[in-house]
Amino acid sequence: MSKVHLAGVKKAYGKTIALEHLELEIEQGSLVTLLGPSGCGKTTALRILAGLTKEDSGQVFFDSLDITNTSAADRDIGMVFQAYSLFPNMTARQNVEFGLRTRKINKSEIDSRVNKIFEIIELGSQIDRYPHQLSGGQQQRVALARAIVVRPKVLLLDEPLSALDAQVRDQLRDEIKRVQREFGITTLFVTHDQEEAMTISDRVGVMDKGRLLQIDTPQKVYAQPINPTVARFIGIMNEVPAVVSGNTVATLGSNFALANESSFASGSKNLKALIRPEAIEIVEPNHIGVAGKISSISFLGPIAMVQISLERSVDIRAVLPAAMIDRYRMGQVVHVTSSAKSLIVTE
Repeated sequence: MSKVHLAGVKKAYGKTIALEHLELEIEQGSLVTLLGPSGCGKTTALRILAGLTKEDSGQVFFDSLDITNTSAADRDIGMVFQAYSLFPNMTARQNVEFGLRTRKINKSEIDSRVNKIFEIIELGSQIDRYPHQLSGGQQQRVALARAIVVRPKVLLLDEPLSALDAQVRDQLRDEIKRVQREFGITTLFVTHDQEEAMTISDRVGVMDKGRLLQIDTPQKVYAQPINPTVARFIGIMNEVPAVVSGNTVATLGSNFALANESSFASGSKNLKALIRPEAIEIVEPNHIGVAGKISSISFLGPIAMVQISLERSVDIRAVLPAAMIDRYRMGQVVHVTSSAKSLIVTE
């Protein structure tokens, strides 16, 4: 398995910048996810790493080896796409064996590897079925097995779960992480799904307009976003009108410290404080917070999401333990403030 480094990689399609000086390192055996909206450059980065797209400038390294000009076929990469791409005229076993046979591996080794990988993905009973006899989730498991069984230096996963229904997607997401850890394969996962990225990754890289804005553990990207763009993209974010005076933010009837990650033009009059739902508190009036009316209550198992309508058509959401929901009802007037010590402010 290899450490991966994309060094200063640039790619443009005419006047459209797909990647702008991308610096990305993936430690050996780790799983890094590139997360961002369509057109942010994440798939372009994956295709450049695979050798399927040629960068305009920059270099690609596996460990200390420069593979920038190495063909895709010679990069020793396993890939899984959104489309399962199984050979329809081959059984699951034959699909998984295919890459091993092209590498001239002896039959006993092929049999050993294939049997083991089918045990790991728990599809041993389906091994001699054809793709059309398998469910979508089972087909994608076979595609994953085919990519891993050749023991590639790097595994690339391009939106591999987006075509599956929610329950199967959750199961296969866990499967991918389990298999990746078991084999210790250096992996790049590309998705636009925040939950996938936060659940499966050792590190998450948030991309926008061809730039890698922040890369860190899922916990840090969520709790310590580097700027308002990352803060808005990761998780649910309330945007509440705010007034800034020096290093103080006035909103929700209280004053807070202005976070260093804030970004706005001097003199702007339409500022918004970004506040996570779990940092919204429903409080007793007593001159604290601002008044609002509960417009919806959504039960989500151990937690509940409460939507509260404030003045000027501002709606905010608060996360509460489900056990507290009996205290509240639709249409009830409550007061809200925030437990946050500092707030990111933006336009």
